[in-house]
Amino acid sequence: MAHACANCGKTEEGLKHCAKCSSEYYCSRDCQKAHWKTHKKVCAATAASADRTSSASTSNTTSTAAPPKNLTGAVAQPFHRLHARAWLHDRPEEDVYKLLIDTCRLRLDDDYKLSQLNTEGSVFAGAPTSLPAFRRFLALVESRQGLLPDWWSPEKRAACVELGTKDSEDWYSLCFGPEKDDFNEHYGDATMAMQMRMFGEQVYGTGPGGQAGAGMMQMMMAHEREAGRMLSVLSVSSSFGRG
Repeated sequence: MAHACANCGKTEEGLKHCAKCSSEYYCSRDCQKAHWKTHKKVCAATAASADRTSSASTSNTTSTAAPPKNLTGAVAQPFHRLHARAWLHDRPEEDVYKLLIDTCRLRLDDDYKLSQLNTEGSVFAGAPTSLPAFRRFLALVESRQGLLPDWWSPEKRAACVELGTKDSEDWYSLCFGPEKDDFNEHYGDATMAMQMRMFGEQVYGTGPGGQAGAGMMQMMMAHEREAGRMLSVLSVSSSFGRG
């Protein structure tokens, strides 16, 4: 099958793929170098996703995805779910609470660093806790049709707030303001901060620093489709190899 060069669009047999993630093809080293500035944004994330997919296949699990660290449930193709505005759907309740808290805290950090905004009612404005800012965030999420699961209610809202306030030493405490890399490390997923930023854009109407994430979302969805095709090939190969 002939592939197209990701940089110049040239189509021919025998193009070389990116050695790290195998998702892009190039007709020459010069084209690969020229395209690197664009490709590097997703290369590491794609490679990590492919590693998780391969691990799930070789361990003979029936699940389509492994849960990130510190979450109890997994969802397949999270960027497709973001596109469908269903990122929080079909998750365990406490996972939803955790992701809501961390989406808010990441946006507070982004606003501080990218927009020099010390959000009122947050630790970035000198408050002892970001609870007031988080309550405003939850009210905004609730006003966006379809973003929250059907089971959401005032009681669930209270439970979510409790998770962020019950223990000042807990990771999810609203007394803390983690940074982007902290979130990726906490969940063991190089794309988690990206996912949370995209969900935050659906809540606030704009991305961090006024940037739009639509183009990156489409790119990550394409990589998810490619990873799905790879898994199908691995599954077929495994079936035929069982003698």
